Amino acid sequence: MEKQLDNKKLKQLKKQNKIKEAKTDYVYYAICGFILFLLAVIVIYPLYYIVIASFSDPDAVMRGDVWLYPIKMTFSGYAALFKRTDIWSGYGFTLLYTVLGTLFNVVLTIPAGWALSRDYLPFRKLIMVLLIITMFFGGGLVPYVIMCRTLGLYENPLILIIGGGVSVYNVFMCKSFFQTNVPKEVLEAGQIDGAGEIRTFFDLVLPISKSIISVMVLFYAVGHWNNYIDAFIFNIDKQFYPLQSILREIMDATTGGTGDVVLEQMRLATQIKFTSIIVATVPILILYPMIEKHFGQGVLVGSFK
Repeated sequence: MEKQLDNKKLKQLKKQNKIKEAKTDYVYYAICGFILFLLAVIVIYPLYYIVIASFSDPDAVMRGDVWLYPIKMTFSGYAALFKRTDIWSGYGFTLLYTVLGTLFNVVLTIPAGWALSRDYLPFRKLIMVLLIITMFFGGGLVPYVIMCRTLGLYENPLILIIGGGVSVYNVFMCKSFFQTNVPKEVLEAGQIDGAGEIRTFFDLVLPISKSIISVMVLFYAVGHWNNYIDAFIFNIDKQFYPLQSILREIMDATTGGTGDVVLEQMRLATQIKFTSIIVATVPILILYPMIEKHFGQGVLVGSFK
């Protein structure tokens, strides 16, 4: 509504002052519109192609005939994918890992960002320096696996939930958000009312931090949902595999072979490749619109300055 009113006022001022847009302005608008249209096509077409290829005949896809609409529509790829019981178990475990893992990440990240945003935190600068060092230097995969083995997390599905519990980048994003979006007057009012640090955080800070919490939920949830390599690294039992690891195994199983088997395996691999992308992406596409209204604000305000 405010934008509409501003546009109306601008038009009225232009009429009153007889302000006319130059021809170069229209050229500029046309060029900007064309560039934005190209960018939209570049972003949208690959997604569109994956959808139509998942419904098309695999032979037509391999020949390169599919590029605007499905050819010889078939659901055989989805049928081949969903007739496997491990797909459904993978879905269930992935949802479990994503929900619990995201909750664990957010519970660690949000309080850490709030604590670092307070100037009176003891050894604040030292803690920040140590965190920044971890962003540029790491022990590597082997020490990480050895540490997890020592903690009893090797071959334990729990590692898929608590592994990588905190992202330093996200902690600093939360810190920046709290520094710029939590009014000092609110905190001072809480202190006058006798609120301690814990009550201030839960009753005053969290209710006005929905945007950054939504951003953290999306970032961590996407990371957990797309994670497939940890199940292989930590030798997790196949019955506890997440969806992405199962899809990876299916793709590996459908590539290879000799003689007459090769063509059929290539056809199956083509079907599985596109249908698995759709199956794995739909839940994230459903989640994003739910928190989209908070996403832009949280990223822009919480970004580094």
